Amino acid sequence: MAAEDRLRTYRGKRDFERTREPSGQAAPGGGGEPRFVVQIHDARRMHFDFRLQVDDVLKSWSVPKGPSSDPGDRRLAVPTEDHPLEYEEFEGVIPRGEYGGGTVIVWDRGTYEPLSHDRRGRPVDFAESLERGHATFRLRGSKLHGEYALTRFRSGADGEEAWLLVRKGPARADGHGTPDPRRARSVRTGRTLAQVAADAGE
Repeated sequence: MAAEDRLRTYRGKRDFERTREPSGQAAPGGGGEPRFVVQIHDARRMHFDFRLQVDDVLKSWSVPKGPSSDPGDRRLAVPTEDHPLEYEEFEGVIPRGEYGGGTVIVWDRGTYEPLSHDRRGRPVDFAESLERGHATFRLRGSKLHGEYALTRFRSGADGEEAWLLVRKGPARADGHGTPDPRRARSVRTGRTLAQVAADAGE
């Protein structure tokens, strides 16, 4: 499916004359390892947005408690619409009245390595592994490192899906666990949510 079609829901929810979010009209970037980004979003409810580049879009999940470096923490991840690749850079304030109105910072970003295999140990296409409901990958971010898995555990007839985001392997002791979202700083600009909002005049 073309990115144009995959972004139809994303574009249909936004008025790009009001919001500074990217419209997804820019041409996709070059090759290289696929990217990931974790944004903190102070909307109606504070949450983290976890996004993985799959082909020419960012597959996205809302993670209320954020990703954890502790394998014992199974974090709920609710799928949201695909986002354009340029969203990896988005930081700012979505106007009130717009979908997702509130402040956004880029908490972490980097590349990831797909690790999904079939039962015979052969690599599986990452998009296909997500379709099947289980994907493993290794994050190489500024804050998040190591192997993680996304597993679908509910797929209701009403279309409401629920996934778990889990760290695999030993817990990290480097201080980069789930942050307090109000004190967390952007990996892009070093600003907090409050500072981004203040700079935007909110």
